[in-house]
Amino acid sequence: MIIVIIPIAVLLLVILCKKIPVIGGNLVVALILTGALSLLLGKVFNPVDWVSALIDGIDRIAWVLALSFFGSLYSEAQVELGTVNTIMSSLKARFKDSPKAMVICIVLVLVLAGSLLGDAIAASTVVGVLTIGTLASIGLTGEMICAIIVMGAAMGSIMPPMTQALALASALVGTDPDPVFKLGYLTVGIVVVVTCIYIYYYMLRNVKKMEIPTEKKASQILRENWTTLIPLFALILVVFFRTINGPLKFDLMVELLKSIPGPGDAGGEGGFYGLLTTIPILKGIANGIVLCIIFAILVCFLFPKVHRNAGRVLKNGTKNVSKTLAIQAGAGFMLGCFYMGGQIETVQAFAQGLDVRVLIWGGAVALTLIGMLTGSQSTAQNTIFTFLGPALVSIGINPTIAALAGAHIAAAGQGAPPADLTTFVVAGIVGGAIGKKVDPLVSMFYSLPMCIALFIVGMVALYI
Repeated sequence: MIIVIIPIAVLLLVILCKKIPVIGGNLVVALILTGALSLLLGKVFNPVDWVSALIDGIDRIAWVLALSFFGSLYSEAQVELGTVNTIMSSLKARFKDSPKAMVICIVLVLVLAGSLLGDAIAASTVVGVLTIGTLASIGLTGEMICAIIVMGAAMGSIMPPMTQALALASALVGTDPDPVFKLGYLTVGIVVVVTCIYIYYYMLRNVKKMEIPTEKKASQILRENWTTLIPLFALILVVFFRTINGPLKFDLMVELLKSIPGPGDAGGEGGFYGLLTTIPILKGIANGIVLCIIFAILVCFLFPKVHRNAGRVLKNGTKNVSKTLAIQAGAGFMLGCFYMGGQIETVQAFAQGLDVRVLIWGGAVALTLIGMLTGSQSTAQNTIFTFLGPALVSIGINPTIAALAGAHIAAAGQGAPPADLTTFVVAGIVGGAIGKKVDPLVSMFYSLPMCIALFIVGMVALYI
């Protein structure tokens, strides 16, 4: 485990100790240094392997980079159109005397968005970005704003019906997902309540009352500006029809790209879409949620107010996300190095070698650690829960409970420091929106109580 502990210790040291000459507090440098150190400790010295680690790591999170870029463009287009102003003005008018209640409503909206999109980053970039201005207006720091958005979206991503975490865990233990989903409403609901209490009484203890520049009621604001919400509703519709099951299921953008022939029939039956999915890194654009956001951007550009200012939208959107992309590229390099250097295999071996008596706690720690290293609950489940889930079932734990616990524990690791991808994405967007640097690690620590709640719920389920 020493090859895991040392790189993570260095990562935290460089990020937290800002007095270190030149590199102190520089997150990109910290990520690159951690990745390089993990390769050296794993005895990987060939420069070709280092390049392979970079490509592999970025390829693994290519859809995240694509989502960040197009999410920023979508956000900027929504600002230009006036969607942000419509939503935030109506919220302010409705909750002008109760900013704490407004924030809790924002968290619940994010939970709903996450449960429909099935992904924390998607919910953060699609809905969360619309709340930044309002959250900043009540005196919250960038790190707090980032954490609130991330917590709401993360809890929503594990909440049924569109929950990849519970679906994957159910598949890995070979159980019917429906009972798992039904319990998920209850267990995630408990985490939502606990997290909202934490936000209300701790994070919002010093919020200030908002000053409303208009006396208009929320209903009047919505009636006068409903057209600015069209791209948002278009996005909701295309996501809805993409994710439902049955005869109405239809993935608009995927089908559209499939109808375009690939060069030299390279795309096969999948057309241009099939070709795109085979190109390393660029295949991130083929992610379903990314394509939905691209569709929403195109709808935004149908409005004269947006397409007349296309240059400004593209310039500001790119500028706002540039630092985020640099951080994500560093995180991708680190992730690729963890795989190339053997850190992931080391944690897997640690879990596999455990005695049955400590399987539950040791497996939970390993599952959480992989989530923390990769910033991905799906990676944690695929690398650890693949064998941990069946092992739990073999010692008499109900498969439904095992799946439920595995999803919650993996999600807890995903959101904890130091490598939560969602926080990296949102921190960059929030920083660009408020014009200040947002420290993603500090934001992760603000989100830690939610992660602890997820972990506790998962562990309690195993002992009931």
